[in-house]
Amino acid sequence: MNGEHTKTIIGEDVEITGNVKCESGIQLNGKLNGDLTCGGQAMIGDTSAVKGNLSIETISILGQVNGNITAKDKIELKSTARLHGDIRAKRLTVED
Repeated sequence: MNGEHTKTIIGEDVEITGNVKCESGIQLNGKLNGDLTCGGQAMIGDTSAVKGNLSIETISILGQVNGNITAKDKIELKSTARLHGDIRAKRLTVED
């Protein structure tokens, strides 16, 4: 996660219904049915599925996102990422 330590890790076996808000980094490996607002870096793991909008500083996506993403800095889509929605960011990286 580019030098910043992940403060919160949500495991593969966790499913959250509702909105999540954090000021530091977060790594999501489970399911989220709701919006994610993060003041730091976020990582959506390859086993994760998000149904909701994301508002973050920087994000790296390996899993599935159904919703819109607004990043203050960068969105990074890895080769395993599946995204259904609109994106807004200063920078975008897409892996082959």
